[in-house]
Amino acid sequence: MDPLFAGLALIAMLVVTLGSGVWIFAGLLLVSFAGLHFLVGMPFTRVFSIAGSITYRSASTWELAAVPLFIWVAELIFRSSVSARLFTGLAPLVDRIPGRLLHTNVLGCTLFAAVSGSSAATTATVGKITSKELVSRGYDERLAVGSLAGAGSLGLLLPPSIAMIIYGILAEVSVSRLFAAGVLPGLVVAGLYSAFIMLMALIRPSVAPAGHQNFTMRDYARAALDLLPVVALMGIVLGAIYSGIATPSEAAAVGVLAAFVVLILLGELSWDLVRASLLGTVKTSTMVCIILISASLLSTTLGYLHLPQELGAAIGAMNLDPLALIMLLAVFYLLLGVFVDGVAIIVMTLPMTLPLVTAAGYDPVWFGVFLVLMVEIGLLTPPVGINLFVLQGLTNWPLGRVARASVPFFLLFGLAVVILVAFPQLALWLPNLLYGG
Repeated sequence: MDPLFAGLALIAMLVVTLGSGVWIFAGLLLVSFAGLHFLVGMPFTRVFSIAGSITYRSASTWELAAVPLFIWVAELIFRSSVSARLFTGLAPLVDRIPGRLLHTNVLGCTLFAAVSGSSAATTATVGKITSKELVSRGYDERLAVGSLAGAGSLGLLLPPSIAMIIYGILAEVSVSRLFAAGVLPGLVVAGLYSAFIMLMALIRPSVAPAGHQNFTMRDYARAALDLLPVVALMGIVLGAIYSGIATPSEAAAVGVLAAFVVLILLGELSWDLVRASLLGTVKTSTMVCIILISASLLSTTLGYLHLPQELGAAIGAMNLDPLALIMLLAVFYLLLGVFVDGVAIIVMTLPMTLPLVTAAGYDPVWFGVFLVLMVEIGLLTPPVGINLFVLQGLTNWPLGRVARASVPFFLLFGLAVVILVAFPQLALWLPNLLYGG
């Protein structure tokens, strides 16, 4: 069968299946089975045999062990007072910056993202504390919700990012290098958000209540103590990775142990908390892993149809320069992010796009950061923007209203992508410094 026709048929099936509201993993499996049977001509016995092999290979990947462990760390923090301490600890530090407590959304998400690796967990945890607290204190509700939607997305970019782990597994790239590559771009995004909040506070002072609190040295000391649990967890996990003491998967286990120690010291560890956190971890981990397995089967289907090779040849024949190729892929991922979940985007498209960008001379570590940034933009676009759904549940706003509030931060993400393309060393400098060029 002609690869172009087969590819178009497969894409049409994907659009119809996912657009019908079917669960993402079920849609991917249905399309993969249909593609292998009807387009490739493979008997169903052979299809099931291939599916079994792929399931075992995907599920037994050692690097994937980090995913449920980092999610467990996030669940433990989410269900304890550690998350609430973030707000009280950050409040004195931002009181004299234009926008004041609105910056707790950005800083809180940045700190929590560096522990959890999950965007949804970051948005839910910080949003649970700040969304109502800021409004009750007279801060602009739209800016509070929008900044939370944008900053919550940092959970995918800052280490230990679950999306980076999945990309590293599929692209066969060092996860430690990817973690290091995400640090500076993540801080740039956080800086853009804080700068925008300051600008809005200067243009429209009504977005934040006037006046400042008179914090004493005792208040600052208490704030430091409130921040200590999260900072300690972040230092332990990232220190274990970057020092070479532990791999990302081993560091995830260290993170769980450190979270238990923190909860014991705070006197909050209980069977109910452990049970609830484990249930939440199982649900989230199952979702991530089953999407990864189903998308791996779809990638195999694409391979049998020779679609990646044909697509690469077609784009190669266009004689695009590297910058034009990246711009084309940015538009492609932007459109895809409107309809498809971020993890599914990575696993579905990587077999097609990674050979193209490496052939164009781009570093696969740099492309991992670029891809995760594009996926993060998708978290802010309806109808499948995960962060929008989380905030809809927290605020009881219509989805459209939450999406409109996040538009400025969506555009700032776009600006961050432009900066990354213009200055690729932003992503490559730190991993080259830590692990060599």
